[in-house]
Amino acid sequence: MDPQAIADDVVVTLNYTLRLADGTLVETSEGREPLEYLHGWGQIIPGLEAGLDGLTVGDSRQIIVPAAQAYGERRPDQIHTLARTQFPADAPLLPGMVFHGRDEAGGTFPVTVLEVHPDQVIVDFNHPLAGEDLYFDVTVVGLRQATPEELSHGHAHSGDEAD
Repeated sequence: MDPQAIADDVVVTLNYTLRLADGTLVETSEGREPLEYLHGWGQIIPGLEAGLDGLTVGDSRQIIVPAAQAYGERRPDQIHTLARTQFPADAPLLPGMVFHGRDEAGGTFPVTVLEVHPDQVIVDFNHPLAGEDLYFDVTVVGLRQATPEELSHGHAHSGDEAD
């Protein structure tokens, strides 16, 4: 039996649009497949997940997520100067470019180029949305109980996915 409302261990399918406080469109599922995730497992930002608790299929809502419950506040200690040699020699570096670094656990994180000098590059390890309050317009389009396999893997399986 499918669950009636969003709660932990429920696979949620939703359409969304994400904007910044000034109305700038960041991302939307419009024209794409809806977002599907396993609720309560930290797969989406904490403030959005908390704001979805209890919603049912067909519910639409605007959820405002403060920066602290999204990607955190901007941290000046995340601005670093790196040697130009730490980047591929043939890579044309320009301010605003985003690269993806890898942490020790194998996860990826964005690195934004701020300034380029002959021997060094100033980069920002803050997430590009750090310090931003996020405005989500969401509509819940589906709910189902997670399968035992999904719970053991810690994420929703879409279609024939088996990992």
